[in-house]
Amino acid sequence: MPQHLGLILDGNRRWAKANGLPQLEGHRKGYENLKTIGKAAIKRGVKYISAYVFSTENWQRSQEEVNYLMKLLLWVAKHEVNELHKEGIKVRFAGSKDKLSTKVIQAMKDAETKTKENNRGELILCLNYGGQQEIADAVKGIVGQGIKPTQITPATIAQHLYLPDVPPIDLIIRTSGEQRLSNFMLWRSAYSEFLFVDKHWPAFSEEDLDSALADYSKRLRRFGR
Repeated sequence: MPQHLGLILDGNRRWAKANGLPQLEGHRKGYENLKTIGKAAIKRGVKYISAYVFSTENWQRSQEEVNYLMKLLLWVAKHEVNELHKEGIKVRFAGSKDKLSTKVIQAMKDAETKTKENNRGELILCLNYGGQQEIADAVKGIVGQGIKPTQITPATIAQHLYLPDVPPIDLIIRTSGEQRLSNFMLWRSAYSEFLFVDKHWPAFSEEDLDSALADYSKRLRRFGR
């Protein structure tokens, strides 16, 4: 069983189009499925789930879509977190605070505070997240502390990531047939296993999750050895 599962939630808009629905409806359905799959993965023994919900590049999308996504994420942070809290799931956010509204930032803080004592598993929402930006911010933190270049090791950088206590990702699942990382968890994916699924994210089921976990269990991870 992977300790840390990464999810690149691709295909929400394509799923909506294929089902004759407005594209924005695909995002709402995508979140509903994240909640379902997240709870199912934790029930199966996964301890950490990192979901790529809004990247630093997503700001380039239409203003209508960006506004909808921000409202959806605000709703999740303010209201949907209650259901996850009842399940004993800790909710955390990874990403830059730049460009986020004060309402969204406050809702994120409140959600983390409410669920901080939960210990069944962690759902990490990567919001305004970019792997390159995370590493750049880590370097800024190291420089700001006056650490000498000769003292910098991979462990030093790892300690300055957004959530330094979160372990590397064991398995990354990307849906909708795309086969790339798209700037997701670049540092923590150094030795990740990958699984690319043709289904769009809203159609990814618990049976698909079980199939992915079974596939992972058969893989031999050498870590360069």
